[in-house]
Amino acid sequence: MPAHPPRRAPVWLMGLSNATIGLVGGFIVLPLPQMLAAQGVPELKIAAVSAACLSPGFWVFLLGPLLDIRFSRRWYATLFAALAGLCLTFAVLLRGHLLTLEVLVMIAYAASVLSSNALGGWLAGVIPDVAEAERDSPNHEGAKLSAWTQVGLFLGNGLMAGLAAEGLRRLPLTAIAPLLGLLVFLPAAIFPWIPVPDSTPPDASPAVRNRALDGFHNLFLELRVLLKRGDVLLTLLLFTAPTGSFALTNQLSGVARDFHASDAFVGRMGGAVLSLAGAIGALLLPILSRRLKALPLYLLIGTVGSLFTLALLLLPRNPATFAIAFLGENIVQALSFTAAVAICFATIGRANPLAATQFSLLTSATVLPILYMGVMDGRTYGSRGLTGMYLADGSLSLAACILMAALMAWLYRHSTASNTAS
Repeated sequence: MPAHPPRRAPVWLMGLSNATIGLVGGFIVLPLPQMLAAQGVPELKIAAVSAACLSPGFWVFLLGPLLDIRFSRRWYATLFAALAGLCLTFAVLLRGHLLTLEVLVMIAYAASVLSSNALGGWLAGVIPDVAEAERDSPNHEGAKLSAWTQVGLFLGNGLMAGLAAEGLRRLPLTAIAPLLGLLVFLPAAIFPWIPVPDSTPPDASPAVRNRALDGFHNLFLELRVLLKRGDVLLTLLLFTAPTGSFALTNQLSGVARDFHASDAFVGRMGGAVLSLAGAIGALLLPILSRRLKALPLYLLIGTVGSLFTLALLLLPRNPATFAIAFLGENIVQALSFTAAVAICFATIGRANPLAATQFSLLTSATVLPILYMGVMDGRTYGSRGLTGMYLADGSLSLAACILMAALMAWLYRHSTASNTAS
């Protein structure tokens, strides 16, 4: 009698298991500043603490190789989700000690990023099997899974922002702190229903197959292996260029006065509305991926988004325009990053022994243009105002998309010519 295939979670539920990183990020963005302000911490210090707590989003990729040695990626994803919840619990309990609070929240966010990266490397290997079971293409199933991971992130963001803010006002610390910690860990309850494919192909070199025995000494050798791969280098170049950063989303709330928008209006736009807009943007990708693969779609999204930024120059500066700009930029940014994750899944493929390392490296690369474009947008606004900021952001992003599209087309023609000649 044939054995029944193991039960697995549907794609949308697998994706929602990525909510841990959104929950911790949501705490840093809204409840943390409110909590510090209530304790009388100056605004400048609050901004510095928030920036420090979010910094692991970029540098934690250096720990990515840890996720590919010794234990399964499910084990690491679970461990770091638990660590994130535990650190957030103690951070809330010890909120009166500013340095301790900052360190604990930073560790919580770093752990949530590591959990997400382990999950990303894990899910990339699941996609081919899911596509085969659904009689669908890996491109479309990868887009669906990528979309739902980002929905999990955005919903986690909004859920934590609302629940933590209300809970800190209404409940004692000894009650709300463990509840928030449990909430951060809750998405890991989906992990037992996600298949664990074999992460090492049979033709892998003995050095790669036995990497668990090498320990921390050889972790960065894995990064060297990745950086020798042409497809990884090309994807890194694509992500570090300002093709899909839309850093303007992080600047608009700071220039709301140019649109005559009140603080209350900006606050409403930045809460549940923002989370909903991000989720909608992410869910557009599976629809669009039916017609285009993730890489050309990523450049198309960047091009359309850049033109949208430039089109804002034609609109009057009033609260309605602020709402259009804020929601539009966030939807396009969410769609762009969802496409980037789908590219990561496609690049990693099935049975990649460095899957989590590669996922960590590539997703961290998408953070870099957000940082440098944000600095450029801020300086341009200081010297040339809102018009200059729109022009600089939109024009540079559009030029980057055109150049990368030309490079991709040249590489494709060169590869086709080489294959024909051989």
